[in-house]
Amino acid sequence: METKLLISVDELAGRLSQVSLIDTRSVHQFSAGHLPNALSLDLFYLSLNDTRIESFTSFMWTIAALFSKRGVDFSKEIVFYDDISGMRSARGFWFCEYFGYTVRVLDGGVKSWINNGHPLTRETTEPPTFPAKNISPNSCSHWSADKILQHLEDDDVLMLDTRSADEHYGRVARAQRAGSIPNSIHMEWTQNLTPDGYFKSVSDLKKMYQSAKVTADKQIVCYCQGGYRSAHSYLALRLIGYPRVSNYIGSWQEWGNRPDLPIEIPKYNEKV
Repeated sequence: METKLLISVDELAGRLSQVSLIDTRSVHQFSAGHLPNALSLDLFYLSLNDTRIESFTSFMWTIAALFSKRGVDFSKEIVFYDDISGMRSARGFWFCEYFGYTVRVLDGGVKSWINNGHPLTRETTEPPTFPAKNISPNSCSHWSADKILQHLEDDDVLMLDTRSADEHYGRVARAQRAGSIPNSIHMEWTQNLTPDGYFKSVSDLKKMYQSAKVTADKQIVCYCQGGYRSAHSYLALRLIGYPRVSNYIGSWQEWGNRPDLPIEIPKYNEKV
């Protein structure tokens, strides 16, 4: 089990000076109140629609440089947080796992921090710059469109669509084409969370994914529209110890706009 990938409010409260704490919410939310010592790093509008090697490598180096300039201290354990255990913090987690850094997510986010009696602050400081050094890319944590296409018929590979049902079944088009990657299993990312915004327990997550035939013996590739929701499910599967999990950061914004890539319109099953 990989529950160490999450950090609780109580643990974080005693270690604020020992971690590099990153607020992934909007700048407006950050300015209204944030955790002490936190830095603002809103990654929401940074996306990639071409995962071929040259474009992907350039994009990831840009992200690493941005982390550096925004004050992320790569020598410390990095902790991301969101309003809840949300997709913004999960995407930051995935970036750092790709870079090979030690990273965790605050389970329950800002809401949990407040509900446990801890104050927010509006104090800010100019972030220092730390060089993005010792990057050791974990290539297994990401699959490109071309790699997916190459292995799409492999029995060992499972595509996990983390979007809404309307997107998966082609009722909503957010690209030139609607639908899904062929043979995908649909499990919306919100299913990973409790009503209070925490990740479900390891046992509940495991039961949920196993019942959907998303099993640990497969190479699982998560996707959504732009790699945010899929990063959340990537983290959920890492939490339950699945050994081969990847995120497709190009997701449907790339796949749905490339006419050379196959799609399908899944038949809706009311029992699903």
